[in-house]
Amino acid sequence: MPSDLIRFFQLDPDYTFLNHGSFGACPRPVFDQYQQWQRELEARPVEFLNRRFPQLMAESRSALAAFLGTEANNLVYVPNATTGINIVAQTLELEPGDEILSTDLEYGALDRAWEKVERLTGAKYIRRHIDLPISTAEHFIEQVWSGRTDRTKVLFLSHITSSTAITFPVEALIARARAEGIITVIDGAHCPGQINLHLDKLGADFYTGNCHKWMMTPKGSAFLYGRAESQHLIGPLVVSWGDKSAPDSPFVQELEFVGTYDISAYLSIPAAIRFMNENDWDAVRIRCHELVRHYRSRMIELVGTEPLVPDDPKWYSQMCAHPLPPLDGDELKRRLYDDYRIEVPVTEVRGRWYLRASAQGYNDTADMDRLLDAVAALLPELTHARAT
Repeated sequence: MPSDLIRFFQLDPDYTFLNHGSFGACPRPVFDQYQQWQRELEARPVEFLNRRFPQLMAESRSALAAFLGTEANNLVYVPNATTGINIVAQTLELEPGDEILSTDLEYGALDRAWEKVERLTGAKYIRRHIDLPISTAEHFIEQVWSGRTDRTKVLFLSHITSSTAITFPVEALIARARAEGIITVIDGAHCPGQINLHLDKLGADFYTGNCHKWMMTPKGSAFLYGRAESQHLIGPLVVSWGDKSAPDSPFVQELEFVGTYDISAYLSIPAAIRFMNENDWDAVRIRCHELVRHYRSRMIELVGTEPLVPDDPKWYSQMCAHPLPPLDGDELKRRLYDDYRIEVPVTEVRGRWYLRASAQGYNDTADMDRLLDAVAALLPELTHARAT
């Protein structure tokens, strides 16, 4: 039976959408609120952006802060997590010989950001190799931490990786880094709305997350969190007037107002939080995890490859990437979309292809089975073509 939540979404019914992890679909009540904010902006643009901006943004940040387990003055809005990481990477004061410790499973755009920092400052970006599959949290932690030296200045990690959909056990590494005086920077692009977060308890110095993925807000809405004691370490990428309504928070004052832009997506975040609360989203996430478990178990049978992590929700939630046999991944993705009308990413990591399926509230078992049946039909043809 189709999910009754599908009625809230505007997805094309002719396609099976299993790529919520790339761009989340926004439910109608949230999208309607978004358009209402845009109409108010267009009706009185100067009043909206000059007079109402500070209060509107503060109210929205307060709602998001309560959702994330922090205070409003520890958050600023950014259009996406990539921008959040770039603010930190490009404004931290790094020197030649400093080291940024990371892994070889990070998001490619952010590898490029740190590589630019490396070129400009002389600091070194150290990408530790992570064995796949991951068997235990302890082994992962030691693989990362064994790269720590006396020159390590920053620890940069994904919380949930984009390419492999693995939830890294970042808590222990954040604690170790804090004890050593190492700045922690966490890419949480996929986390808000998919897993529970309490940012103050997590203890990272800087954490960025997208709201337009698993929180289902309009596109272009994300946040950068700065631990109160660490906020002074970074500054704005764009120097503008600042938000003078927040004199007690230089973090917000310098980073929030960067000139004229449409803030409607940010102001719609409280509506997304209400939508999740009204629809028992904790239960929805459990159901979605079971859909992903179903995908994972069938892929093991179909493909015969070993899953990346143990079968435990602490390692994966609403998204799972499964390794494929040798084939042309680009062709598989094209055929799934063109021939079967299934939107799902096929990504290459370290020379191997992975099929990553996401489950959101609008998905059901039939969606997953449609993908699995298509994979079963295509694999013999594509693996044979590769072999010949």
